[in-house]
Amino acid sequence: MKALMIIQASITDLEKFKTYSMKAPSLIKQFGGKYICMRTESEQLEGKLDDRKIVISEWPSMDAARKFWHSQEYQDLKELRKDAATINVYIIEKNKEN
Repeated sequence: MKALMIIQASITDLEKFKTYSMKAPSLIKQFGGKYICMRTESEQLEGKLDDRKIVISEWPSMDAARKFWHSQEYQDLKELRKDAATINVYIIEKNKEN
């Protein structure tokens, strides 16, 4: 079953984070993932104001998302965003499409 990786990020050092964000897409693709949404504009309809950036990627499976996340390649890439953002990351199974 496909999986979604949902990332919420508060970027604290945009210049440092840019280096990470330029390299992440190709590594995500290499591991079988693809971006579905990168929040550039949104409308919050309910709840406490939350202006964190939201990124959603789709993966062939939960296992594929985990392999990417725990890979040495991604561990090296994560170092580029160290101290540049506060990030929450979730992976969830995607509902089967009808």
